Amino acid sequence: MDSHKSDLDRVDRALLRALSVNARASGAALASEIGVAESTVSLRLRRLQQLGHIRGYRANIDLAALGASLQALIAVRLVRHAREQIDDFRNSAPHWPGVIGMFHVAGADDYLIHVAAVDASDLRDFVLEHLTEHPAVAHTETNLIFEYVDGDGWQDLVG
Repeated sequence: MDSHKSDLDRVDRALLRALSVNARASGAALASEIGVAESTVSLRLRRLQQLGHIRGYRANIDLAALGASLQALIAVRLVRHAREQIDDFRNSAPHWPGVIGMFHVAGADDYLIHVAAVDASDLRDFVLEHLTEHPAVAHTETNLIFEYVDGDGWQDLVG
């Protein structure tokens, strides 16, 4: 995506910050918080979406409340970097049970996969049934997540 930072004014930046706290806030609530008309909020949100600054809206689901009290980041190293193997892995892995997200990274590892599991046995089964069985995977290293803390350093990007 092209950088459109120069296209963002005070209202746009305030909208992005407010939505990061509560993406379900009504147009009226956003307008009141930012000090603009509700119609301005509506137009600005549509523009921010068209520019790609807002890619979507999500619920922050408590996975532990759903029974998945264990999370891990699993580093994956591929056998080789052939396009077909990379594409096959990239297209398969996000759909495996428990996969929350995936990062394609530079360095010793090729991917970091964020996984939720019911318990250690469930996590072990995931590794054995999906990762070690995939022909593109050469090595994995599992790191348990004890705590996740949201950051707000992205706000520096909008000034």
